[in-house]
Amino acid sequence: MSSRAVSEFAAEEERRVLGLKPVLAPVHGAYGDHPQQVYDAWPSEDPSAPLVILLHGGYWRYDRMHLTPFAAYLAQQGFSVLLPGFRRSGGAGGYPETFHDVARIVDTLPAGRPYTLAGHCSGGHLALWCAARGLLPSGSPWHTAGLPSSVLALAPLTDLNATRRDRLSEDAALQLLGGSARFEERIAQVDPLTLLKEAGTTGVRTVLLHGAVDEEVPLSQFADYAAVHRDLETITLPRTGHYTLIEPGAPAALTVVSILRCLAVGHPHNQDTRRL
Repeated sequence: MSSRAVSEFAAEEERRVLGLKPVLAPVHGAYGDHPQQVYDAWPSEDPSAPLVILLHGGYWRYDRMHLTPFAAYLAQQGFSVLLPGFRRSGGAGGYPETFHDVARIVDTLPAGRPYTLAGHCSGGHLALWCAARGLLPSGSPWHTAGLPSSVLALAPLTDLNATRRDRLSEDAALQLLGGSARFEERIAQVDPLTLLKEAGTTGVRTVLLHGAVDEEVPLSQFADYAAVHRDLETITLPRTGHYTLIEPGAPAALTVVSILRCLAVGHPHNQDTRRL
């Protein structure tokens, strides 16, 4: 999904994970009238099962189907899983529609239940943004005190300025915010790094998990976000790239499951995962 040159290791990982066959969810619903305002759900028979809301990646442009195998995998591990779509950049979405939809999802679909909001790549950006909505001015349409119980950001884009500077995925950040003429006026409302600079914390327990050999998102984005988020828990997996974090059954995915279980019960995660 990037326009940058990558190694054969990274290219093979991307082909392998994104080439997985989509999985049909047992439940499908809608939260709005637009065709992209839909969700897939894997509800657990156990009413006490932890709820995970997954926000998919794809630089805000692509649909959620590549994440259905991972959503189904998490359901097999005992979670209730919700995988929403949203209006996407390059079509009906971008600023502000994408953000309206994501805010609507987390404000309504959990129906009052505690939940972990997890997102991969640009979905990680949206998850971190949701955690920071309490830092928005009270006049913002996205300001809320109803924040996620916890957030797990998987190899997230954390810095829209850096995403623009590095021209990731053929200027995806510019496309999201409506072009260079509108970028500066809009970024303060939707950039996790910008929102955190003064506050230093969102007040939401947040874990950032990434691979040490991620070639899709520059590693500096993870380090720069950690430098301003004083409560952030950062876990780095050696010999791990960008996509295997969402590869069902892979060692990195086992770590994701372990972290989600710890977040669900409020326990710290075992930092031994750093040595996997």
